[in-house]
Amino acid sequence: DRPLWFPGSKAPEWLDGSLPGDFGFDPLGLGSDPELLKWFVQAELVHCRWAMLGAAGIFIPEALTKAGILNTPSWNVAGDQQYFADPTTLFVIELILFAWAEGRRWADIVNPGCVNVDPVFPNNKLTGTDVGYPGGLWFDPLGWGQTKDAKKLKELRTKEIKNGRLAMLAVLGAVVQANYTHTGPIDNLLAHLADPGHNTIFALSNLVGK
Repeated sequence: DRPLWFPGSKAPEWLDGSLPGDFGFDPLGLGSDPELLKWFVQAELVHCRWAMLGAAGIFIPEALTKAGILNTPSWNVAGDQQYFADPTTLFVIELILFAWAEGRRWADIVNPGCVNVDPVFPNNKLTGTDVGYPGGLWFDPLGWGQTKDAKKLKELRTKEIKNGRLAMLAVLGAVVQANYTHTGPIDNLLAHLADPGHNTIFALSNLVGK
């Protein structure tokens, strides 16, 4: 017995419950190929982590600005602001840094453990033994991933996946709202609370074309 995405449904044979966040949901059979399943696991994991960072970057600055603590623009117009360098320079810097980081991540997928030496402090060996969970000072400063309790470790990883999936939906919702209402999620929430009968998703049809 294990929780499934729909009570009474049958999980496909390739989803046996061993993966964190596995609730037997794969209607298109995308994970039926074992090699592809390994890739999809890592792809979802990294998308979850970026989405959680993205959601925090969308919601927290807007909330703190509303509280008068910060004075930042809404995330959807942040690209219009002036920074320490022009957009092209920032893009090139970001491209180089991402290429380095993603190259190491790819190498770890292809050859697990090959990048377990900290590139900044060689004596600080990364402690993770599973692909996608490097551990060490930078990625697990509190040592949560070092627990010897396999059940607890899977629980923590499942929580990460579940929060990441929620974050992906939240970011998608923020993108849709920004495109249709041209305001941030906090403003949209306040507008809905002020008039819940009218300011809903069904009001989007009135905004199309504006």
